[in-house]
Amino acid sequence: MTPEERINALGFTLPEAAAPIGSYVNCVRSGNLLHISGGLPIVGEESYKGKVPSECGIEEAQKAARLAVLTRLAVVKAEMGTLSAVKKIVSLSGYVNAEPDFTAHPQVINGASDFLVEVFGEAGKHSRAAVGVSSLPLGVSVEISLVVEVL
Repeated sequence: MTPEERINALGFTLPEAAAPIGSYVNCVRSGNLLHISGGLPIVGEESYKGKVPSECGIEEAQKAARLAVLTRLAVVKAEMGTLSAVKKIVSLSGYVNAEPDFTAHPQVINGASDFLVEVFGEAGKHSRAAVGVSSLPLGVSVEISLVVEVL
């Protein structure tokens, strides 16, 4: 089963890669590594906004992390033509729009990490940072960036 088929089997649809909303590019390739810019949990009408956990609960924020990483996989597909070109998810950086006393950032970012393992198996296991921040672009609850090794 291809990664795209696994995504569909999990009940999700890989969106089209959205254009950057600032002075940057979605992806920079250096050798066999793709450095994927931060992505937000916004696809069409679906979005996750607000501070965690007061305006966006932990489970909802985990869904936000999954949606944000799905948008990053859309960038990988746009760059490579297929997610089958992914050899390894090298690292993930996750940012949580958190209340000052919130400390469960890793639990939130597990939404993205677990999804990558579901899609890519062992190749989806990665190093990671899960960080709380005072705000994120457009008021979203989570932002995710990736480094991906490709064939």
